[in-house]
Amino acid sequence: MYIGIDLGGTNIAGGLVSEDGRILLKDSVPTLKERPAGEIVRDMAELSGKLIAGYGAEPEEIEGIGIGCPGIVDHTSGRVIHLTNIKMDEFDLAGEFRKTLDLPVYVENDANCAALGEYVANGGGADSFMLITLGTGVGCGIVLGGRLFRGFNGAASEAGHMTLVYGGEQCNCGKKGCWEAYASVTALIRQTKAAMEAHPESMMNADAAERGKVSGRTAFECARAGDKAAAEVVDSYAKYVADGIVSLENIFQPEIISVGGGISREGEYLLKPIMEYISKNRFNKYVSKTRIVTASLHNDAGIIGAAMAAR
Repeated sequence: MYIGIDLGGTNIAGGLVSEDGRILLKDSVPTLKERPAGEIVRDMAELSGKLIAGYGAEPEEIEGIGIGCPGIVDHTSGRVIHLTNIKMDEFDLAGEFRKTLDLPVYVENDANCAALGEYVANGGGADSFMLITLGTGVGCGIVLGGRLFRGFNGAASEAGHMTLVYGGEQCNCGKKGCWEAYASVTALIRQTKAAMEAHPESMMNADAAERGKVSGRTAFECARAGDKAAAEVVDSYAKYVADGIVSLENIFQPEIISVGGGISREGEYLLKPIMEYISKNRFNKYVSKTRIVTASLHNDAGIIGAAMAAR
């Protein structure tokens, strides 16, 4: 058995995973990302211990713990080199983890983990596979010939920080106009709030007041209910997502691009406008085309992929 940990900006999700990639037990705790890194890692280790105990297993039955971490990591040493949304730069994540739970620990980029999880489950043996994750940020993982593509320095696949709009919205990475600043769920929430302010009559305002917050689902749910301002938010957001995918497809021409992250649960309601935009704007209109799909593992992809990275 393995443990997979998916470190996100909002939650730390963990799962006990079988050799063949099935989640046997899972749980999560809040990240509280403004805390010191050591406290976050302690919670990750304690969550792992809770999973082991909850399944009735012994620590020695765990063959490895994989941690999917956003940003740039050194998968050979278990160190975090640079992390945009959590304060963990130049940090020995594996070493700190073992202070609480002394088991073999492997650290991999979270989008790489999610890509590996989706590829193992649904890649169908594709020679080239790409997963785009839409969450707090925008992640990207690439699998070529069944192996993760990391680049020569382990920093590859940061598609969220390619420029979508020169001099555009400020991104957490320090640059302006990144794809992440337009296509992440964080960006979607910002776009929704702007539309709510511009359209006080929109049902998005009543929906947010009833739920006590604006979420990535607010615009989608209100658009389905017929709200015009919400529909405009959804249409604009889908085009931002699709425009980045067009660039990735034009460069890599992968066999499959899978769109994941919590927002992918919108399924065809999100995928249809994305595909309409891609079909009109992709460069390749002459030979076999990349297949665009929504991910099926959703938030479990990072857990499963992290566990598989520890094999």
